[in-house]
Amino acid sequence: MSRETMEYDVVIVGGGPSGLSTAIKLKQLDANLNVCVLEKASEIGAHILSGNVFETRALDELIPNWKELNSPIKTKVTKEKFLFLSKNKSLSWPTWLLPSVQKNHNNYIISLANLCRWLAEQAEALGVEIFPGFPASEILYNVDGSIKGVSTQDMGIDKEGNKKDSYEPGIDLKAKVTVFAEGCRGHLGKQLIKKFNLNNGKDPQQYGIGFKEIWEIDEKNHEEGLVMHSAGWPLDNNTYGGSFIYHAENKQVFLGYVIGLDYKNPHLSPFDEFQRFKTHPAIKRIIDGGKRISYGARALIEGGLQSLPKMFMPGGLLIGCDAGTLNMPKIKGSHTAMKSGIIAGEVIYEHLKNNKDLSIYEEKFKKSWVYDELFRARNVKPSFSWGLILGVIFTGIDQILFRGKLPFTLKHKHADHETLKQANEMPKIDYPKPDNIITFDKTSSVYLTGTNHADNQPVHLQLKDPNLPISHNLIKYDEPAQRYCPAGVYEIQKENDVNKFVINSQNCIHCKTCDIKEPSQNIIWVTPEGGGGPKYGNM
Repeated sequence: MSRETMEYDVVIVGGGPSGLSTAIKLKQLDANLNVCVLEKASEIGAHILSGNVFETRALDELIPNWKELNSPIKTKVTKEKFLFLSKNKSLSWPTWLLPSVQKNHNNYIISLANLCRWLAEQAEALGVEIFPGFPASEILYNVDGSIKGVSTQDMGIDKEGNKKDSYEPGIDLKAKVTVFAEGCRGHLGKQLIKKFNLNNGKDPQQYGIGFKEIWEIDEKNHEEGLVMHSAGWPLDNNTYGGSFIYHAENKQVFLGYVIGLDYKNPHLSPFDEFQRFKTHPAIKRIIDGGKRISYGARALIEGGLQSLPKMFMPGGLLIGCDAGTLNMPKIKGSHTAMKSGIIAGEVIYEHLKNNKDLSIYEEKFKKSWVYDELFRARNVKPSFSWGLILGVIFTGIDQILFRGKLPFTLKHKHADHETLKQANEMPKIDYPKPDNIITFDKTSSVYLTGTNHADNQPVHLQLKDPNLPISHNLIKYDEPAQRYCPAGVYEIQKENDVNKFVINSQNCIHCKTCDIKEPSQNIIWVTPEGGGGPKYGNM
């Protein structure tokens, strides 16, 4: 079968905050532009997961009358707490001593998935074509090496690569400009950064893994509008991470944990650290008697300004968390992603109407408030490589006394996959068994994500060397994929007394942690068949 070709002025890969903001801005500037958005999830929002305390600054610019348009932004932050946790005790840090970057007055507790669904409605009302369930699997190039567009994936291929009865060829989507807005560790974005040397002269990118559960809790424990963060236990002083608990509407709390993927101990299981965190007396009393109704996990990008690649290339732009615009000390990336999308829309309009080069993106970005935010935040994450206590002290000096304008920039020295120590050099960690009341296992957690992948399709978690997990990683690191994956995708099983590396790809919740943390960079995440993966509702 020959492949169908569709032509647009602009093709946007990814239906998250940055991609949808680009689409809306373009149609606001010129209603006659042909704009389409490709989304790999079965529907807009189904793969979106975030804390989420939302700052409306970019939305105020994009859709100033959003309050009148039945947006899902309702719960204003009314109170804040910050706790330092030891194993059984907690110390409440005075909020007036927090840097302004960590204060949340005027912000809202929202579901980012629902905000994206609403943004998609606004985009479609303006005439944007949105195609959920169509992952962009390949970049198309012109003869001169510039980007011509993308191809969607062939459907109906079996595990051996043969065409099934249900086979349908993918579609080539050609565009004057292609925007890559896939979110953190986008698989096409990763290729573009390498092909066009977009990270030349930049520090290695930094990542974290974020977990989130939604709980329905007892009314007496619920304070709608309360935002709470913590640092400390259960992590040691040398492992970066912390928690969030956001009291949303309808007696729900959004409870989560973020752990930097630069951790050193291969025995550490981020999932189990999150479960253990919930057993702390200060946390358990909030959710005791409640019911867990949702679970999810997603990598987040934390490198900031030092690691931000060049965001333009011939025929394309790389925006939002695909590039790395998250503000780490704010623990927020939605408003910065949206602003990067707004700038993209303005630049593409200038490019199409006045033949301006796409390189003006960099100039406009550097003159924007989002660049100023990232500049002021640049020293926070690298300071935590000195440990929790020194990191907190330095951040106080940097953010409170100098407002992020110290006359130097700290460096990120290592990529996250380079930081693991050998298993025999590090202490083993004994994680308690789940009680299925407060703490849970990976299997029951993945069930709550609604994850589903079509049967008999090629495994989308590809190994460069199929032997390396057993011949190298198991010996040196006790195969950390068993622990860093939050969905139980990777297992070591014994068959006839021989170790075998098993990939349960049907469990994959598209968090991208394996693609980031695997010490030999042996695992490559590619898109599965369209619509596969989690189906997040209110995340």
